[in-house]
Amino acid sequence: MDDSEGGKPRVKDYMTREVVTVSPDETVSDVARRIAENEGHSGFPVCNGRYVQGIITARDLLLAEDEDPIFTVMSDELIVAHPEMDITDAARVILRSGIQKLPVVDDAGHLVGIISNADVVRSQIERATPGKVDKLVQTLKNIHGVDMRQIRRTVSLSELIPTQGKVYTDELEGRIYELENGLAEPLVVIDNGGRRLLLADGHHRVKAASRLEVEEMDAYVIALKEPVELGMAETARKGDLESIDDIAVVDYAHHPLIETTTRLQSDST
Repeated sequence: MDDSEGGKPRVKDYMTREVVTVSPDETVSDVARRIAENEGHSGFPVCNGRYVQGIITARDLLLAEDEDPIFTVMSDELIVAHPEMDITDAARVILRSGIQKLPVVDDAGHLVGIISNADVVRSQIERATPGKVDKLVQTLKNIHGVDMRQIRRTVSLSELIPTQGKVYTDELEGRIYELENGLAEPLVVIDNGGRRLLLADGHHRVKAASRLEVEEMDAYVIALKEPVELGMAETARKGDLESIDDIAVVDYAHHPLIETTTRLQSDST
């Protein structure tokens, strides 16, 4: 995802452009049926053509009669976002209002998309990954003095050689949730001139993807201009790590970050 002008991601970069809407003249029973039939939808923007007049949620329908027109029960006190709005500002609005989704309208009040709390989380994740890539690139240059280039592409999980022998159950469950909700951070892999790619960052994510039978994932690929002896490749060889199946899932211990946090809490009491 490319950031907008000035390096700041905007709502338009992450919003969903195809939005399901309802007409103000539809009835309560019509909209209730549409909510039941559209998984993940608890409400819809109410539009007259492209113009947003209100929003209707399942809660609004509870005490209404089946034949009541939607314009009589919808909320017309709208909180909306503009497509040029900074994504961080949209996040603040979502957090403070408690609303999970904001209609996105242009200067004329026309609906152009919708931004959700999941979209905001995804924007923050995608901004974090390039920092990891830059640090790894600089480390490789300092140690090996080799030129390289970065590519963002989809990689097959069968291409990957793990460089970490175990993952933790609690962390794995979190990565499964993220994948199911479209929030997965891109992998970071190294192309050292061979047929396979070294997985530098994302072991919990690939193990979660394997559990969900996902075969490909988005990744930042660091392609070295010439092969070098990498310490992580030696780690993979010593650990007999040849595929994702070789990554063990540890269910008798917490992720070290959780253990550290728990210990700090205990020490402070």
